This record gives sequence, structure tokens and C-alpha cells, in this order.
Amino acid sequence: MGYKVVVAGATGNVGREMLNILAEREFPVDEIAVLASRRSLGTEVSFGDKTLTTQDIDAFDFTGWDIALFAIGSDATKKYAPIAAKAGCVVIDNSSHYRYDPDVPLVVPEVNADAVLGYTKKNIIANPNCSTAQMVVALKPLHDRARIKRVVVSTYQSVSGAGKEGIDELWDQTKSIYNPTDDKPAKKFTKQIAFNVIPHIDVFMEDGSTKEEWKMVAETKKILDRSIKLTATCVRVPVFVGHSEAINIEFEEFLDEDEARDILREAPGILVVDKREDGGYVTPVECVGDFATFISRIRQDSTIENGLNIWCVSDNLRKGAALNAVQIAEVLGQKALKKG
Repeated sequence: MGYKVVVAGATGNVGREMLNILAEREFPVDEIAVLASRRSLGTEVSFGDKTLTTQDIDAFDFTGWDIALFAIGSDATKKYAPIAAKAGCVVIDNSSHYRYDPDVPLVVPEVNADAVLGYTKKNIIANPNCSTAQMVVALKPLHDRARIKRVVVSTYQSVSGAGKEGIDELWDQTKSIYNPTDDKPAKKFTKQIAFNVIPHIDVFMEDGSTKEEWKMVAETKKILDRSIKLTATCVRVPVFVGHSEAINIEFEEFLDEDEARDILREAPGILVVDKREDGGYVTPVECVGDFATFISRIRQDSTIENGLNIWCVSDNLRKGAALNAVQIAEVLGQKALKKG
């Protein structure tokens, strides 16, 4: 016997990816429903070799359904997640709405799988921010070995992190650069994204950081270790899919780069591609469609006593969103629901 699964927001980038990954990983689905807002009602989406038609989330009855994967944004989640949870359906939410709620577990299965069991407080589990998810996958095995004191991370985040509007804006602006009569001013982003980088993701906070940067700090502490100090600079770059991160790590004790490389090679969810030669590293183009978090450029930082630098790349629509949600569902099934 398998699960009755709901995918809410099935017509969006992440929702479609959730359906792809459920099929690819052969998640034990007995029945599946795909939900959307009324403006997308009746849209067809693919699930393996099946074609599904979206239903109206406003009219949907979650009673009797086991798991709901939500990819509908914070405002809609605030409205619909409690309805699903109250009906007995466990919500795995990709928005930021529940991430910082102390009664809702924030889970990356390679890092804190046991936290899933905390779902019983509200019947909700939160998926972390895309930039946080891939980073903590890389940090966890190193932290287990040498205890991380401080992290300095600079991100290079693709436009797909801003949804379809972000992808369209990069595409349209890039074409318009070569057509002097076709001006495409910034709408989704605060400045031109084509052939440019923007050190601004989400809103500014009082201390000068952006909310995206704050999210990485708060989520790393909740998922991995509250004692870790972290500072982030988050930058939007003209890449369609795939987030990259330059991560500087300071440990409590010395960790040799060769040992770190071996640890990362053995760690779940990670692929190490680290050759000190032309092309001996992974870029966003190569990670698209892959489940793994890729690590390259592993090297000692000689400016501090116990430091390492690494380069981290992952498909943000997968590990940063849809894949992590499906992995949470898998762990939930194994540890709690126990069907399939």
C-alpha cells in the first residue's frame, strides 16, 4: 500500500519538478492530486507517463490524503497549510512561512533526518531556502569531523530562484541587448540582470543585510548547529538554473584538505569533482537535472589557523526545493507513516 499524495502549486517550476522527482524516484504513490489556483485551473501537468489535470485548491478536501507537497508561496501557504494539516494530511512546505516556527521542523535529510519526527506538533514540515539546503549538505560531514566555528559564504544564485518571472526577464533582456529598438527594463529584479550581477536578493534588513542572507544564517543554525557563526553575501547572477557558493570555513581544529576531500566523497548527497586543471570543477550548467550537490576547489585557507575553502554547486529547483521535499516525504514514510 502506497501514499495518497497532493502536489499544490503543480503548474509552477518547483511544483512540476516535484512531480518529475516523485516519478523518477518511484515514490510509492497510490493516488495523486495536483492543485493550482483558479487562474491555472484545468492546466495539464505530467507525472511520469501520465497526464494530470489541476484541481482548484480552494475546493479541495484534504481529508484522507497522506502527504501534501506545497509549492505555492508564503501567503497561500498561510491560508491552506493549516486546512490540510487539520484534515490529517502532513504538509511539506517549500515556502518560508513555517521555517522559523519552533514547532515546525526544518529538514535537510542528509543533515537532520530525525527532526522529521517533530511534524506531529503541527502536521507540517518546512523545506529550507535553496541556498541553505546545498550548503548544509556540504557542511554537515565536515562539522561532524572538526566542528565548524565560522562560515563566510558568497552565493551566485540563478534567476530560477525568483520563479518563472525571473527566468523570463533574463531571457527577454538578453535578447533585447542585441536589439536597440527592444528595451526590456528591470521588473522582477531591481536592476538589469542580463550581463550583470545584483548583490540584492529579497528585502533589506535594518543591519544592512538582505533577508536572503538572514535566512541562510537562521536556517543553518536551526538545521545544523546554533553555535556556528555565519555571514553571507547573496548575489543574483545571469544563470537560468543552478546556484553556486564560495564557502570559507573555519574549524575548531585542523582539517587537512585531503581528508576533507575524502570525507566529502563518502558523504550522502555529495559528488566531489576536484581536479586542479582546466575544467576540473563543476559549474551550474553541468549540475542541471542532477540530484547531487557538487563540491570542487577544496583547498586550505592559509590566512586562518584552521580554514578551508570549497566551491559548492547544485540545481536549486532540485536539491534546493523539489528534491529536498520529496526526500523529506521519503524519510517521513520510513520513520513515521510506514506505508509503501
